[in-house]
Amino acid sequence: MSLEKYYTLGKTGLRVSRLALGTMTFGEDWGWGSEKKAAKEIFDRYIDEGGNFIDTADLYTEGNSEKMVGEFVKDRSLREKVVIATKFSYNSDPGNPNAGGNSRKHITHAVENSLKRLGTDYIDLYFLHTWDMLTKPEEVMRTLDDLVKQGKILHVGLSDIPAWYVSRAQTIAEFRGYELVSTMQMEYSLVERNIEKEFIPLGQEMGIGTMVWSPLASGLLSGKYKPSEGGIDGEGRLKTMEGSSNKAFDKNTERNWKIVATLEEVAKEVEQPMASVALNWVANRPGISSVIVGATKMHQLEENLKALDFDIPHDLKQKLKEASNPITEFPYSFFEPEMQAMLTGGAKVGHKPQSYWSDVSIEAQPAGV
Repeated sequence: MSLEKYYTLGKTGLRVSRLALGTMTFGEDWGWGSEKKAAKEIFDRYIDEGGNFIDTADLYTEGNSEKMVGEFVKDRSLREKVVIATKFSYNSDPGNPNAGGNSRKHITHAVENSLKRLGTDYIDLYFLHTWDMLTKPEEVMRTLDDLVKQGKILHVGLSDIPAWYVSRAQTIAEFRGYELVSTMQMEYSLVERNIEKEFIPLGQEMGIGTMVWSPLASGLLSGKYKPSEGGIDGEGRLKTMEGSSNKAFDKNTERNWKIVATLEEVAKEVEQPMASVALNWVANRPGISSVIVGATKMHQLEENLKALDFDIPHDLKQKLKEASNPITEFPYSFFEPEMQAMLTGGAKVGHKPQSYWSDVSIEAQPAGV
């Protein structure tokens, strides 16, 4: 099974499953998700299949996700066998400006609350959830390093942040001897490929693993939704959140439906569920360490768990890649093979093995370059 193969995160020695169990759906506080019994069954199935990587956040279902994870881990005496990742940033006390963000004050308060909800003495991987456009990386990295020294967290992660911020944070950590950033957690799927421009090369250059969220584009790539004149037809998170201000759920575009149609064709060719094919494609892209899978029903989890148990033929991978290619904007147009050939005088120039840029360039090389 795919869950019995483990990858290390960044430069750390921490071994994690290539598919992580996302628990944003643990609890019904947001109008969608799984009640406790169903969540426990999903958790147990993931563990029984060999999975060891659990992802949550203090924001998820008003803290109930962390509580459920803590209870489920304790019930099976799994604390030393599982890797728990959780996050801070979001405000749970409206009107109090210091009850959210990435300041030292909020981080130290948030970690204590997460430890209590999880029922543990330490967190394996602690993420800054979202850039607050305010707190300097010096303050964030010093605070997280202090928590490492105190034994409250073991590894540091950054999520939903600009590439320049990650680069500066890692450089500060290297220079000052702080705990390094081991992992970035970013949205990535066939319909959202923008991290390929900066984050994947950054991670490969600076030794930071990339952990993917929303690989199925909030369920769009699962095949359970269809376009309609009124928006989206289907039941689930994407339909429930339709029209919200959260851009993560804004997937109803003509481009995206064309990608869904291509995915459906490829899935029929390889005789696999659409969700499995979409996950397989993401997990096997350059620089990806682990992919978060979430489910509210057991059959969804089963489709997800077998995502790495087959190979997609090269021509079909190319078909998916071409159908989902993002628009190349400035300055990235200057890094395309045709422009780069003007720098090399037509000579063949290699890239680092297994690098993102080699993946891009070799497949698109013009003749004679």
